Amino acid sequence: MKSRMFIPLNVFCILFAILSSGCAVLEEPTVPSRPQTLRPIVSAEFPRCFDDMAYDGLATAVSRSLSYLRRLPPSRIFFFGNDAYTTGHMVVSHERFLDYIATNPSTEDLKEFIKQRYRIYHSVGRDGRGTMLFTGYYEPVLEGSKKKTETYRFPVYGRPDDLLTVDLSSFSPKFQGEKIIARFTGETLLPYHDRKSIDFHDAIEGKAKVIAWVADRIGLFFLQIQGSGKIYLENGEICHVHYHTTNGLPYRSIGKLLIEEGKIPKDEMSMQRIRAYLEQHPEEIPDVLGYNPSYVFFKIEPDGPIGSLDEKLTPGRSIATDPRLFPPGALAFIETQKPLVNGDGRIDRWVPLSRFVLNQDTGGAIQGPGRVDLFWGNGVYAEISAGHMKHGGSLYFLVLKSDALKPD
Repeated sequence: MKSRMFIPLNVFCILFAILSSGCAVLEEPTVPSRPQTLRPIVSAEFPRCFDDMAYDGLATAVSRSLSYLRRLPPSRIFFFGNDAYTTGHMVVSHERFLDYIATNPSTEDLKEFIKQRYRIYHSVGRDGRGTMLFTGYYEPVLEGSKKKTETYRFPVYGRPDDLLTVDLSSFSPKFQGEKIIARFTGETLLPYHDRKSIDFHDAIEGKAKVIAWVADRIGLFFLQIQGSGKIYLENGEICHVHYHTTNGLPYRSIGKLLIEEGKIPKDEMSMQRIRAYLEQHPEEIPDVLGYNPSYVFFKIEPDGPIGSLDEKLTPGRSIATDPRLFPPGALAFIETQKPLVNGDGRIDRWVPLSRFVLNQDTGGAIQGPGRVDLFWGNGVYAEISAGHMKHGGSLYFLVLKSDALKPD
C-alpha cells in the first residue's frame, strides 16, 4: 500500500487562497479543446512499412503494450485525432497485428495486411505538415556504492520525505488533471528546492533516502535526463533505478544554454560534447548543471528500464511522446535516420531508419506534436546514437478498422 502524507489544515488554507486568487497560471478552462495532432490518411499516402529490425523485438514490444492495455478498464478511451477507440478495441488491434507478424510476412504482404485492416494516422508534426524532430535516449550505466566514500560521493536520491504532491482537482473540477509539487515549511507552501540547491547546497540532506552513491556527477545528471539506468555496485550487485517523481520545476536544456553562450557550436551539439566541455571546465559545472532546475528522484526496480506504462522498454522499439497528445501504448511507425558507427566509435554517416514502434514512454523535454524520443537500449552504440540523434522524420499511428474487429 502506498503511504499517504498528512497535510496540515493551514496548507489547505494556503491552497484555497491560491485557487481563489486571480493567479494566471491556474486560470485554465475546465476542458481545454483537444488539439488535432493526428489526421487519418488514405492508402495512397501510406508509408512503405519497411521494417529494418527483426520481428521478434517488435513482438516483445507489442506484447508489453498489451500487458498495459489489459490492466485498464475495457471502456477507457484512446484518441487518434478526432476518432476515439476503447481499450477493448486497442487490445484486439494489437492482438491481430501480433498474430500476423508471427508469420514473418514480407514488406509488401505486411503493407497489404495493414492497408486492408488498419487505419493510419499521420502526426501533423512541428510545422503542421508532418515534420517531426527525433531524438534518442538510452539506459546509462554507472559505478557506485551503498556507502559514501571519497570516490563515491554523489547521492542518487529517492523521493524526499518533505515533498508534497497536491492534486488540484480535489479543490475544483476546473483543475482536472492539474497538480503542484511543493514543500511545506510550517507556515507556507513553497516550490520544491531546485537542482542547484539540492546538488550544491545540500538542501535535502537527511530528508531523502540515498539509493546509492556514484563517482560521476555528470553521469548522474545524464541519468536523470534519461530517467532510468543501472548502477553497478562495489559489492557486485546491480541496482536498477527508475524515475519516481520530480521536484516539479520546469526542464531547461543545458545544451541550448551552451550554444547560446557560444561555448559549443550548434552543429557540434551532443551529449558527448556536453560531457567533454564540462570535464574541461569543471569550475562551470555548478552554473551549467544548475541552469536546469528540474530534478529527478528515483526508486529501485527489480528490472529495467521501465517506461511510463510500468512496462519494460524494448531497445529500438519503444518511443516517448507527449502523453497529452498521442495515445499511450499505441502501435506506431516511424521514418527518420540512424547512425553507422565505425570501429573507432565515431559516426561514419547517417542512413534511413524505418520501423514499427510502440508509444510506451514520456519525457520532460518531449512535449508538443513534433517531438519523438527513440529508446536505443544500453551499450556503446546506444549511447552514441542517443547522444547525437537530432533528425527530422515522420510519425504514424495504426489502429484496427472497426469493421475488421470480427475474426477472419
